Amino acid sequence: MNSDDTTSPGLELRAVFGYASDRGLRREQNEDSLIAADPVFAVADGMGGHEAGEVASSICVRTLGDAPFVGRHLPEIGADDVRVLLRDADAGIREATGGRAGTTLTGAVLVSEAGVPCWLVFNVGDSRTYRLTGGVLEQITVDHSEVQELVDMGQITPDEALIHPRRHVVTRALGTGSDTEADYWLIPAEPGDRLLVCSDGLTGEVSDGQLEQILLSVDNPQDACASMVEAALRSGGRDNITVLVVDLEGAGEHSGASAAALPGTAEHQPAAGSAGA
Repeated sequence: MNSDDTTSPGLELRAVFGYASDRGLRREQNEDSLIAADPVFAVADGMGGHEAGEVASSICVRTLGDAPFVGRHLPEIGADDVRVLLRDADAGIREATGGRAGTTLTGAVLVSEAGVPCWLVFNVGDSRTYRLTGGVLEQITVDHSEVQELVDMGQITPDEALIHPRRHVVTRALGTGSDTEADYWLIPAEPGDRLLVCSDGLTGEVSDGQLEQILLSVDNPQDACASMVEAALRSGGRDNITVLVVDLEGAGEHSGASAAALPGTAEHQPAAGSAGA
């Protein structure tokens, strides 16, 4: 677990973040990975078992970590720049695993669009990115899953989707299958924004209402991550659980050393992935 902040001289925004990951109570390995390195914040949930899923998610976040805009605050990039990275990640996973493994991916890049700070949110699969703003938690991403398609067609309700036997079947992923395209959203970013980026091991155990309550009541992003993981474990912890919370603050709202977490498998490399100034 880690809590760090990133800042750049002369700019009035600062991203303060925490993260946590747990294998859960039923899985032998943690196949989730994450990256939290200004301006990129993302979670990848590997699929494949026998360490193949861990390989897939790790390749994904390493590819993001090698992006030329990592370390640049508010870069002027767009969806096409991220799309190139995801295609590289897809190719790398297929080469490494022979199509035996894949990964979901979701998260956001803090970018500048015509001089306006924005969240460039992206998603492939059923991991999720939420935003808490004005005291309300909203899910930005839309799951690429069989049950979401059933919900969209009106065949089942959102509550029924939570317990549907095929709720974990994704319809898009990187590294496997024929559909690897991400969806993208560009949303103005403002001080006070709180992003939640997580694998489905969290949302499969903890309701959106519970997540909203934790995010509203726990100010420190690291403590909020720990509270959400604990809630998922109390509810059964049937899958790997990875949580990343990013707070956007104006300059002077937070004090502390400048640092950034580097890409890596969340459970295995939190300490090694932390670099302090």
